[in-house]
Amino acid sequence: MRTMKRVIGAVLWAAVIGGTVASARQISDATPADRGLSAYFAGETKKLQDECLAGIKTLNDWKARRSVYHKQLLEMLGLDPLPAKTPLQATVTGTVEHEAFTVEKLHFQSVPGLYVTGNLYVPKGLDKPAPAVLYVCGHGNVKKDGISYGSKTSYQHHGAWFARHGYVCLTIDTLQLGEIEGIHHGTYRYNMWWWNSRGYTPAGVEAWNCVRALDYLDTRQEVDASRMGVTGRSGGGAYSWWIAAIDERIKAAVPVAGITDLQNHVVDGCVEGHCDCMFVVNTYRWDYPLVAALVAPRALLISNSDKDGIFPLDGVVRVHEKVRQIYKLYGAEKNLGLQITEGPHKDTQELRIHAFVWFNRFLKGEDPVIRLPAERLFEPEQLKVFQKLPADQLNTKIHESFVTAAAPPVVPQSKEQWVALRDGWMKALQEKVFRGWPTAREVGPLDVDQAFTAVADGVRLTAYDFNSQPNVRLRLFLLSAANEQEPDWVPLTVVDETRWKQWLSAMRVKFEDHLGAYSLPKPDPDGFEDLRKGLGDGQVAAYICPRGIGANAWTGDEKKQTQIRRRFMLLGQTLDGMRVWDVRRAIQALGQIEEIRGITPSVGAAGTMAGVALYAALFEPQITGLALFDLPRTHQDGPVFLNVLRYLDMPQVVALVAENTSITLPGQDASAWQFPTSVIESLGWDPRRLQIIAPAPRP
Repeated sequence: MRTMKRVIGAVLWAAVIGGTVASARQISDATPADRGLSAYFAGETKKLQDECLAGIKTLNDWKARRSVYHKQLLEMLGLDPLPAKTPLQATVTGTVEHEAFTVEKLHFQSVPGLYVTGNLYVPKGLDKPAPAVLYVCGHGNVKKDGISYGSKTSYQHHGAWFARHGYVCLTIDTLQLGEIEGIHHGTYRYNMWWWNSRGYTPAGVEAWNCVRALDYLDTRQEVDASRMGVTGRSGGGAYSWWIAAIDERIKAAVPVAGITDLQNHVVDGCVEGHCDCMFVVNTYRWDYPLVAALVAPRALLISNSDKDGIFPLDGVVRVHEKVRQIYKLYGAEKNLGLQITEGPHKDTQELRIHAFVWFNRFLKGEDPVIRLPAERLFEPEQLKVFQKLPADQLNTKIHESFVTAAAPPVVPQSKEQWVALRDGWMKALQEKVFRGWPTAREVGPLDVDQAFTAVADGVRLTAYDFNSQPNVRLRLFLLSAANEQEPDWVPLTVVDETRWKQWLSAMRVKFEDHLGAYSLPKPDPDGFEDLRKGLGDGQVAAYICPRGIGANAWTGDEKKQTQIRRRFMLLGQTLDGMRVWDVRRAIQALGQIEEIRGITPSVGAAGTMAGVALYAALFEPQITGLALFDLPRTHQDGPVFLNVLRYLDMPQVVALVAENTSITLPGQDASAWQFPTSVIESLGWDPRRLQIIAPAPRP
C-alpha cells in the first residue's frame, strides 16, 4: 500500500502542476524525431514488402495458402463472418430509353436499411443472356442545389458504352457519394479513430455492396452469370480489387488507377491523397500485391496512367511484377495485363479503350475495332433513383453497426471459466490487435545509455536514452533527491503532451541548460517547488514520453499528425498501440539502470495514456501497481488499438490486469467498472487489487 500511495502522489503531481505554457517555437522538419519517424516507416514498409508472397515457390505453395489469405482479406474488410444475405428488396423506380438500350433506375438493400442506388443499362434486342459488367464508381459525385445525384451520373458513359456493345452493365453509387451520402472520411477528416478500434473500414461496405450487386445481376434473365466482369477507376478501381479478390464470380477485372503498394502510400506519402475506403484494416500486415494475387488465374488488367500523383507508376509496376509470379505458377500469364497510358489521374479515353478491349476478349471472345467513344448521354436528373430519400436508411451511420463490437461478457463463476476468457482475450490481443509489435528477433537490444545528469537545489535530474525498437530511440528522465540515500521505490509516469509541457515548465527553472533541445515553455517556479518538496526519501521518479509526445514529438500541424497516424494504420499498427510497446520497453529499460536495478516500478498516467499504461501492465505484469487518472471507460474514447472492440473493452482489460497487479482508479464512478469488481468478488481475489476512489462531492 505504501507503494501505491507514492505512485498516486507522483501522478497527481504530474496531473495538477500549473503554469502558463508559451507558444512552441518553430522547429525544423529535420528534427531527430522526424528523421527517426521517416526511417521507421521506411524500415517497417520494407519488412512488409519483403514478406509479401515470400516463400511462394510453387503452385502448391500458393494453393496451400490461398484460402488462408482469402479469409484474412474478408476479415480485414470486416466481412468475417459475412453478413447474412437478406432479401435485396430490389426496386426499379423508373426507366430511361435510348435507341440502343434501356436504363433502369433502381435500388436494392445490401443489408436491411443499407441502400445501394444504381443504373442498370440493358441492351435492346437481346435474344440470349449477355455478359455483364459491374461498374463501381470513383469519387465523382454530381450535386445540384444540395441534392446528390450520385457518382453513377458522372460515370454514366461507361454503362452506356457497354450497353451499346452488347453488355448488361450495372453502375452503382459509392457509400459516400451516392444519392444517400454516407462517410468515407472517418479518420481522414472527422477524427473517428474509433473506426480502427472497431476494425471498421468503408472499403468493407463497398465490397459487400459489390457482392450483393452480383447477387442482383444473378437474378436478371438478361445476364449470363458465367460471364461477369468488374471495372471502375480511382475509388472504383479499389472496389474492383476487393470484389475481384473475394468473389470468383468475377471472371475478368480491370481496376483503373485503384492500387499501388505500401512504399508509395507510407514512404512516399500517397496515403495523404486517399480516404478510408481505399484501405483494409491491415491486421495481417499485407502489402497490396497480395490482394492482386487473389484474382489469379482469372483475367486481370492493371490499368493506370504514367503521371498519376496518387497511384504512382513505380508502385503500380511493382504490384504487377509481384503478382505476375503467381500467374506464372498457374501458366496463365496471358490472363494478366499491364496497361500504362500517358496522363494524370483522370478518366481518359485511352484508359477506357483498353478496358473495353479486355472485356471483349475475355467475356465475349471477340476482338473488334473500337469505333464508338464512351459518351455521356443523359442529364443527371434523368438518372436519379429516389424522388424522396427513404426514412429507414442506415447509409449515413452504417459505420456504427457494420462491424459488430463484442458483447459484454458474463462474469465468470469459476477459475476455469476465467482462464478460458482470459486466454481467449490474450490470444486475440496478440494476434489481432498488437500483431504489429516487433518480434523478439526484430526488436534488438535496449542499449540504455546515460545522456546527462545534473544537480540543482537539492534535486538530481538524469536522462537515459534507450531503443524501443529499430529507428525509435526514446528518453527516460529520472528525478530524485540529490542526497545519497539508497532508492527503494520507482514510480514511472507515462506523460502526455499537456503533462510534458507542465513538467518542462517546472524543470526549466533549474535545468534549462540541459533541456535546450526542446521547445521550452514559460518557467514555473511554483511547479518546481512542488516537485522538489514531493520527492520522498528513497524515491526515484521516472518519466517517459512515448513516441510522438514531448521529447519525442514530431513536427507538423494537425493535418500532418493525422496522416502520420494513418500511416501506422496502413502498417497494421496504431500509434497508441506502438506507444504501449514504448512503455513496455521503458519498464524494461529501468531494470538496466544501475542505481535502481532490482527495484520493481509502479506506473501512473492520466487520460489516454492511462489506457496505454494499463495495457503495458498487462504485458509487463512484474510492476507493483497502477494509478490511472481519468481512465477512459471504453475504447470508443481511446486509446485506439486495431480491432480491439471486436474482442473486449476497457472494463475487461482492467480485470485482466487486476489478476496480477493492483490498480487504483482515482475520481471514478464505480458503476463503470462493475465487471472487474464482480470478477474479483466472484473469483475470491484480494479486493485491494482494484481500488476505485469516487470523485469528491461538490460543495
